[in-house]
Amino acid sequence: MKLSDHEQAMLAGSEGPARQYAMEQIQRVGTFFGAQDCVEVSQVHLMADPESLGEAGVTFLEGLADLPREQNRVRVPTVTDPRGVDFEAYKRLKQTDRMAGLERRAIAAFEALGVMMTDTCINYQTILPPVKGEHLAFGDTGSSIYANSVFGARTNFEGGPSALAAALSGRAPRYGFHLDEHRRGTKLFEATFRPGGLSEWGAMGAIIGKAMESYWEVPVITGIVGAPTSDEIKQFGAALASFGSTPLFHMVGVTPEAPDLKSVFDASPPEAVPIGEEDVADLVKSYTPDDDTLHVVVFAAPQLSLVEMRTLSDLLEGRKLHEKVALLAATSPEIKSACDRMGITAHIEDAGGIVLSGVCFYQMYAREIGEANGWKRLMSNSAKLVNILGGYGYEPMLATMEQCVESAVQGRIVGAGA
Repeated sequence: MKLSDHEQAMLAGSEGPARQYAMEQIQRVGTFFGAQDCVEVSQVHLMADPESLGEAGVTFLEGLADLPREQNRVRVPTVTDPRGVDFEAYKRLKQTDRMAGLERRAIAAFEALGVMMTDTCINYQTILPPVKGEHLAFGDTGSSIYANSVFGARTNFEGGPSALAAALSGRAPRYGFHLDEHRRGTKLFEATFRPGGLSEWGAMGAIIGKAMESYWEVPVITGIVGAPTSDEIKQFGAALASFGSTPLFHMVGVTPEAPDLKSVFDASPPEAVPIGEEDVADLVKSYTPDDDTLHVVVFAAPQLSLVEMRTLSDLLEGRKLHEKVALLAATSPEIKSACDRMGITAHIEDAGGIVLSGVCFYQMYAREIGEANGWKRLMSNSAKLVNILGGYGYEPMLATMEQCVESAVQGRIVGAGA
């Protein structure tokens, strides 16, 4: 890789071991992916929940935090993905004090580095939305695909160490989706109907994600009549990224780099793969169990927007959850504060639900929580969540928010075996 004089100096250790580590990490990743040089990034979204960090990861962060302030502070605005523990609710979920202690240590280390503890995967809806052409270092798959696709910003999926390196140096290796050539369409899909609720948008994203064959493929979607809402395209992109490890899509007439097909394909577009109502229904049905047993309903992955929280509150207004079913709703600290002020939190919790702040279910020791509470059958309107949780010992079901709420109230899955 070609490095500037400043980058060479950081690599040589002239600005301390933290920035030296950062440039070593950037050089290794860039060399692996064939990057010719670095690109300056304007913001970083860092994934580093304590379940993935573990004791060794937290100890490493603490070592950086102990360095002199002028050597270890991040160089660009750096925000965090959801954490693994909500300190107000963790004992209700039967998480342990050890989990909470590891979380507190990680937070203290990040704060010493100048990281802003936003604790959200919907930073693009709540903190600092990027703009077209802006170079970023984002880690969370949902935030990365939203930034690339909906805003036209530029980032690869950056793992925790790489995102931290970008934060400390203000740079990332210039490869992949920072480059024009990797942002061209490779596959074409035609929606023959407009999805209804959020679960259908997620299901359509899942279908396209399952058709992806590599990280480098870029799906192009045509046929969508009327622009999706922020929450609809959020669920679509999050599921596409989860099922397909895909950082970018183009939606013709909707996303900024795709005013028409000609703009996103280098040659004649390939034959379009149609996606209809029946395909979406089949995807949803593949997550429908044969019996109506239900233990927990989870709204997360991505965290809920203020609009989603209000919708959930309205659905629960004047109702009570069945004593055998738990209902969890995860949102960002900023939105949780707004929900507290507007009475939304009170409505959900008066019904028996638990509003979680700054966490996301699959990042908060989901397997251990399930075992501690005896939860097996889980219901959600997030296609991303049901895709992930099968690997954590759950039997997940995908349904609409309305169906999830009705099931939680009745204490059994409404529509099971359909």
